[in-house]
Amino acid sequence: MKKDINYADINSFLILVEEGSFTKAANKLMCSRSQISKQLSQLEAGLGVSLLVRTTRTQHLTPSGELFYDKCKKAFERIEHAIDITSDTASHTSGEIRINCVGGYIGENVIGPMVTDFMQKYPQINVVLDFSSRRVDLVAGEFDFVFRMGDLTDSSLIARKLTELTIGIYATPEYIKKHGEPLNPKDLINHKCIAGSLNTWTLLSEHTNEKQEVIVQGDLECKNGKVMVYSALRGNGIIRVPEVYCNSELNDGTLIPVFKHWHPKATPFYLVFLRDKHQPMRIKVFKEFVYKNFMHYLNGGSGSNC
Repeated sequence: MKKDINYADINSFLILVEEGSFTKAANKLMCSRSQISKQLSQLEAGLGVSLLVRTTRTQHLTPSGELFYDKCKKAFERIEHAIDITSDTASHTSGEIRINCVGGYIGENVIGPMVTDFMQKYPQINVVLDFSSRRVDLVAGEFDFVFRMGDLTDSSLIARKLTELTIGIYATPEYIKKHGEPLNPKDLINHKCIAGSLNTWTLLSEHTNEKQEVIVQGDLECKNGKVMVYSALRGNGIIRVPEVYCNSELNDGTLIPVFKHWHPKATPFYLVFLRDKHQPMRIKVFKEFVYKNFMHYLNGGSGSNC
């Protein structure tokens, strides 16, 4: 569109043609006849053609005016349709939500069931659920939500903390009997370890708050918590995982804490999304569903509390 042609002048021209007179068009637009005349003159000057032949008793379109009216009318109808569809997303719970989350226990046992029950509550919403630990770009629109562990710093995003995950160092009783019990975090250097995303394990003393960092040699390196727990159960080494990954194994004694007085710091678990005050209804209802139900699913519940 040329620089000196604007939407308001075109809209005024369409209404003038449809109403059949300057007076009727002015009434519909709640402005003066002179304003309508000024807008028409601006439009014609910008286009470099006459659109309307005006006499004291009648008005009719020129050939250029007929062509311009026909094309603009169809274009405005498409624009109005687009506006209606877009506005509907602000009030209707339908459309697609794209979610990224770490896999393993959290993805499969917490987020997966929660998303499934959310879709039962809102059947007009479809979900793309991606389990991967790769870095994703929310700003580029690749995903609407990301579930992540650890501290986040991007100020363009909102990170809503859902919980803090207790992290533990675990092994089987058989492993400890065979290889000996580490008494200090530094002893881990001499043990078989199963590493996930971190090879540097930081532990705090519950008595003195002393911090020790140990670089472990991962005999197995895998970013999947379920695989790490399974490998530990087979006696392959010591693991550092969130407690929730192995609650049942801790309860039945097949895994035990390696240290009594040294523990890793708890890690926050977040729902991350874009800082946007104009969000579609599907985004709003998913956030509220997560806020209300996340702890229920984390604690092993099935079905939502809604």
